[in-house]
Amino acid sequence: MKNVWVLTFIVIILMVLGLFLFTFQVRETEMKLVTFFNEPRRTVMEPGWYFRWPPPIHVIRRFDRRSYLYETVLEDTTTRGGEPITVTSYVVWRIDDPLKFLGSVKDNKGAEKVLSSLLRNTQNSVIGKYYFSDFVNSDPKLIKLEAIEAEMAEKVSAHASAEYGIEIRTAGIRRLGISEQVTQDVFERMKSDRLRITQKIIADGDAEASKIRKDAESKRKELLAIVEAQAKAIRGSGDAEAAGYYKMLEDNKELAMFLRDIEALRKILKEKTTIVLGAETEPMGLLKSAPDLGSGKSGGQK
Repeated sequence: MKNVWVLTFIVIILMVLGLFLFTFQVRETEMKLVTFFNEPRRTVMEPGWYFRWPPPIHVIRRFDRRSYLYETVLEDTTTRGGEPITVTSYVVWRIDDPLKFLGSVKDNKGAEKVLSSLLRNTQNSVIGKYYFSDFVNSDPKLIKLEAIEAEMAEKVSAHASAEYGIEIRTAGIRRLGISEQVTQDVFERMKSDRLRITQKIIADGDAEASKIRKDAESKRKELLAIVEAQAKAIRGSGDAEAAGYYKMLEDNKELAMFLRDIEALRKILKEKTTIVLGAETEPMGLLKSAPDLGSGKSGGQK
């Protein structure tokens, strides 16, 4: 029984040594380069267990496939218009080709060294193509920071991938600074822009107000002309109708006098007023000649 346990223990040890010497593991966050007597043979990027020969036949080099962030220090540069600014650029990178990476920069420190030089040259060349107003502007639509960062990422990515086996995930400007004098000039320029915009808005408003006043005056005159024409037509119609009445009254003078008396009596009796007049005074004569309007009772009694 004791020999069985010893044999089992020896088998387990041999299996562990076999796994250690003849296999290797690739994790999700890494990639490995297999060399044959220090000569690169293959790159393994998929996670899993793989066969190998023991060292020094096969030597396994591990590379981290996760992304890294590298930032430059705050450096001075100039825009296309000559304005001095200070910028801090950044780049997010990862290893794309382990063989090319190992042969050119060897490790992460070597990668950051070449990226520092590459990023500095790129930022100076790209920023030098744009004016200061493309970085700082009172109108957000005129700011071209996204286009500038995209151009920087494209230039850095082309060199890093072709020469160093590095993939650039993104690149851009982390911090933008300007001197006190440039700040003052920017504020003055912003004030001028705001004043120009204000004056333009006021001028546009005055022009619109003048147009509205002219339209209103034109419509007023047009309406007055229409109303005046209608008034003339009404007056003409009234005058024609009045002329007919005048003719009728002129032919029947008694009717005219009767209507005059009726109108006078209407005006007198309109208010609660006590008036003492003679019985023969016109138009009191109309009251004497008025018919009896009392309601009759049944049987024909008054």
